[in-house]
Amino acid sequence: MLIEIGLARLSQEPAKAADFHRIEGEIKVLEADASLRAWGWFFLALYIGAMLVFGVFAMRKVRNSDDFATARNSYGPLFLAFALTATTASGGTFLGIPAIGYTSGFSALWYAFVYPLGTYVGLLICFRGIRRAGSSFGTRSMPEYLGERYDSEAVRLLASIFSILLLFYLAGQLLAGGVMFNKMMGVELLPALLVTALIIMFYIVIGGAHADILTDGVQGALMLLLSLAVTAMFIGGFTLEGGFSGMVQTLKSDDPHLVEVLHPNNPILNSWWDVFAIFMMHTPLGLLPHVANKLWALKSDREQKRFIVFAFTFGMILPAITFGGILARAIIGDDLVSGGGSANDAIPALFVAVLPTWVAALVGAGVLAAVMSTADGLVVSTSQIFANDIYRLSIVPRLKNTPSEETIDRVSLRISRIASALVIAGAIWLAWESQTMNVALLIAAGIGGMTSAITGPMFAGILWRGTTKAGALAGFLVGALVFIITKANWLRPSWFEDSAFETVGLWLISQAPNPFACGAIGSLSSIVAVIIVSLATKRMQGEHLSRFFSQN
Repeated sequence: MLIEIGLARLSQEPAKAADFHRIEGEIKVLEADASLRAWGWFFLALYIGAMLVFGVFAMRKVRNSDDFATARNSYGPLFLAFALTATTASGGTFLGIPAIGYTSGFSALWYAFVYPLGTYVGLLICFRGIRRAGSSFGTRSMPEYLGERYDSEAVRLLASIFSILLLFYLAGQLLAGGVMFNKMMGVELLPALLVTALIIMFYIVIGGAHADILTDGVQGALMLLLSLAVTAMFIGGFTLEGGFSGMVQTLKSDDPHLVEVLHPNNPILNSWWDVFAIFMMHTPLGLLPHVANKLWALKSDREQKRFIVFAFTFGMILPAITFGGILARAIIGDDLVSGGGSANDAIPALFVAVLPTWVAALVGAGVLAAVMSTADGLVVSTSQIFANDIYRLSIVPRLKNTPSEETIDRVSLRISRIASALVIAGAIWLAWESQTMNVALLIAAGIGGMTSAITGPMFAGILWRGTTKAGALAGFLVGALVFIITKANWLRPSWFEDSAFETVGLWLISQAPNPFACGAIGSLSSIVAVIIVSLATKRMQGEHLSRFFSQN
């Protein structure tokens, strides 16, 4: 059970750092007072109202199942960049990584700023290829794209199966939303999860990808403002005597490791390999279904460069919210975790401690926006596994009496909406079962298997004509198996004793606690498997490949 730990808000005025850190010499339950709850519900009502308006507006733009799935060629580069940035950020960015900043200090900034760098490098590499395939084949999902690239139903179905792992990612978003409701409004965690899910369910079920992009665009702008505000608080050492230097000294006196470049006691941030692993595991993140479907919504290919520049710039600003976790440690000390609580509470606890009530509630709504901006995209993309990849592409071709295109489209749209509701229900259960985990690490564990599996087939398939169907299948299976074996800690030291592989084997075993390292190892294994098997098997030929590699 997630234990609510923090310091009680004593007044309507911001608490001073020294007083806050030593209130009665003990930590107290973080309870949202009546004023905070009232402001919280006020801003939540405004937020829900806005999302419902966007949902109804989006519903009018949904004319068929393709509109629901992709909102193809509908949005300009600036607004779509806000939406994409909001989608690649998440509850992990706004709660999970600041929680690591709270427990590990400045070393968490490697995670915060390296992961979007990896995401946008991967996106830049593959952007043109994905857009070209969308124009040529009308693809609606990443599994469909991979199936078309390799002319293989097996590849498409395998990608669809692995995409279901994104339920962990969605569960992490719902958990983050539940934490915000719980801490800012005093709502118990289970009702908080249900409220978060119901809001998302309503506007996504009626508006699909249009609702996803419209809401994410607005949410992305709010999130950028929040990150910039937290950055200003951090640079000024907000409420702390001595400003920034005073904050550093406070952290150093609390724990010298908090101000070190790498944290020797944190298994995901104690070496340069860990930093590389974060980068490597996140390079395919921009190609995951809930992110990549935004690429098909760009109005014109002529706007690709502007879109990438906007998205990269915004994407590198958003993780600055991590500064808030470090600042919270300086102000609150280790009170959030020393009593058995959760560092996931760092950001809401900081806001409640140092900001006026109404501002804390408003900022809390901004964090909730970050959660929903990723969750809604995940719901849309996961629903397409059932509506598009399974029904439209696998079941319909096998029907004895093939339905008309109009019927197929109508049924696909209905399945999309029903699947969206079922996906959210499954994610609520998973979030409840995983509530004590760090949000960012829950997400990483969920997407690690997916990214490990798709890295080789995706990058090799876009960059190298010589990638074969057999190579893609090998990359899927090898990448996923390597991730599962390393993360589940199935390797045993006795297997490597007194052998030439002892050093390597023991090192692999030591990586089990680090989902990023396991994901990086799985991704690299996937790439190697694709290359080796592709070199040994017959290359694909003809017009099919030219449609993917055309320079037009």
